[in-house]
Amino acid sequence: MSDPRSRSADVLAAGAEARTAGEREIGRWPLRAQPLDLAVALLGLLVLLTWEIGGLDLAVSRHYGTTSGFALRDVWYTRALLHDGGRALGWSAMAVMVACAVWSRQDRPLRAQHWYWIGVTLVCLLLVPAIKQVSSTSCPWDLVEFGGVASYVPHWRLGVHDGGPGHCFPSGHAVAAFAFLTLYFDWRTLKPRLARVCLALVCVAGVLYGWAQLARGAHFVSHTLWSAWLCWAVCALAAAWKARLKPAGAAA
Repeated sequence: MSDPRSRSADVLAAGAEARTAGEREIGRWPLRAQPLDLAVALLGLLVLLTWEIGGLDLAVSRHYGTTSGFALRDVWYTRALLHDGGRALGWSAMAVMVACAVWSRQDRPLRAQHWYWIGVTLVCLLLVPAIKQVSSTSCPWDLVEFGGVASYVPHWRLGVHDGGPGHCFPSGHAVAAFAFLTLYFDWRTLKPRLARVCLALVCVAGVLYGWAQLARGAHFVSHTLWSAWLCWAVCALAAAWKARLKPAGAAA
């Protein structure tokens, strides 16, 4: 007959091993997901470069603007609903993420994972405005062609001023949606269906916000596309970095 104390020790050891395995799963992304992240980033960059080479920004904006300006600049659904409302929705989403991390009853490694992706979200929210501060690109509504004073200069011509106020590239408003691509990365190994829903909602919101700013004359299409790409690239890099972190509870 086996010793009861020995059996208890075995059970405790098995439980500890299971907890360590769970922490390892949470603390390390599956490497198979990273090539897909990279492929999406490279495909997105290819689309962006094709758009830039084609010079399509002005062609699209001309459908919404004339020498008198942009007729949809201040209508309620582009300004109040999709611009002001979109910004409020973004901050509300951040508040929900923080509240879930603070009051979660989940295990410590899982809470740490949520805080990690909250931090990545903040990086996205700060990165694009930081780039805008040093950008000399003006908004479409500032161009002479649309009733402004600036000349059109592609944003990839760094250091070339267009005669306008600048500070318009990339789209800061689109980041109110695309910064939350982190929700997909956070949940894709835990609840894949929820992650895909989050991804779809973020993309829909980003397209709507981008269209509103396009119709208002606040941004070109490429401004929104670059914001989306930057946020995805930041998330992909963050996921790759997390995959290489030492699993919690592992021996030194």
